[in-house]
Amino acid sequence: MASEAEGWILTATGRAPTNIAVIKYWGKRDEGLILPVNDSISVTLDPDHLSATTTVAVSPTFDRDRMWLNGQEISVSGDRFQNCLREIRKLARDVEDVDKGVLIRKEDWQKLHVHIASYNNFPTAAGLASSAAGFACLVFTLAKLMNVDQDHGKLSSIARQGSGSACRSLYGGFVKWAMGDDASGSDSIAVPLAPESHWNDLVIIIAVVSAKQKETSSTSGMRDSVETSPLLQYRAQTVVPHRVQKMEEAIRSRDFASFAMLTCSDSNQFHAVCLDTSPPIFYMNDTSHRIISLVERWNKAEGIPQVAYTFDAGPNAVLISQNRNTAGLLLRQLLFCFPPPPDSELSSYVIGDKSILGEAGVQSMNDIKALPPPFLNKDGSPCQKIAGEISYFICTNLGSGPKLLDQNQSLISPSSGLPK
Repeated sequence: MASEAEGWILTATGRAPTNIAVIKYWGKRDEGLILPVNDSISVTLDPDHLSATTTVAVSPTFDRDRMWLNGQEISVSGDRFQNCLREIRKLARDVEDVDKGVLIRKEDWQKLHVHIASYNNFPTAAGLASSAAGFACLVFTLAKLMNVDQDHGKLSSIARQGSGSACRSLYGGFVKWAMGDDASGSDSIAVPLAPESHWNDLVIIIAVVSAKQKETSSTSGMRDSVETSPLLQYRAQTVVPHRVQKMEEAIRSRDFASFAMLTCSDSNQFHAVCLDTSPPIFYMNDTSHRIISLVERWNKAEGIPQVAYTFDAGPNAVLISQNRNTAGLLLRQLLFCFPPPPDSELSSYVIGDKSILGEAGVQSMNDIKALPPPFLNKDGSPCQKIAGEISYFICTNLGSGPKLLDQNQSLISPSSGLPK
């Protein structure tokens, strides 16, 4: 390792979005390599609203690998983290920083330690795919720091070994995770289906029912389902291959009615698999079910789907509207049926892309109080009005894939090598 300066620190900072599967990944055929039992398809969300930001630093003064998540130091001894780090180090190339007089040979990366600081701008381990954003960002940023010359398909196969759905966060827009056939996992990679600009009318509203960490992790839940659920086997072998084909067609033609029906059906079947698991897994709660009922009633009243709902491994609802006007109507209904607590502020109850409040005709808490009841049934009956069941709403859109950030956005001090 050649260097004119001692104690140097090099850093790279990246940001990666989360994604929400509309055709679900649930179940592994290989636990170590994280190889799924079926293909899946996701939408990438706007990283301005749901993303992980990660800074990776390297220095000859670091005596071990260390990581901090949302300000708290966490262990890096787990297989998933080590697998990602090992695979990126294998692909590392020479790195030179002329200003600092630093030259790192590719073989030096095996001896150098890294410090990693990561921050999620949304709840962690609450069923909003925080691990997908986190591992995608980790792999992307490590690759930038180590000058890895690989396309995102290869990086996605590495991110997959950290968290399965992380592979899909290496791309924006609509993404397919091909399950692959090779036992090595070399062909189990993410494939872009369409960029976010392909269908930029879509608006997503996330109802955060609970920001708490879920009781049953996705990892243990999947393992139990694979071992005990006959429905999972039928789903993976018979149902999903057909659905994936239909979903690709719906995305390609921007057929929202088909997209919505497939999305809702696949979410419902995923949670049916969870119930078919022994012991049964309960990710959704009563509020989740009320949101489903609201959407189903509205879609039925209109005669054609207006909104798609999908729930990952948690109670939080991801609601996809076909355009801004529909999203505004949806937000009005949600705010009427799930009003904020009396002491809340609108700015903290509806976050993200707040411009959708204009489409909803809501600019203040008083506007929410004055909302007329949404008549969703032919008999004119409104939804039940229950305050305090939603923590907050996130309004967002389709988003782009990972990107490198400026050094002034670094989470690690360039002088100490520790989180700022």
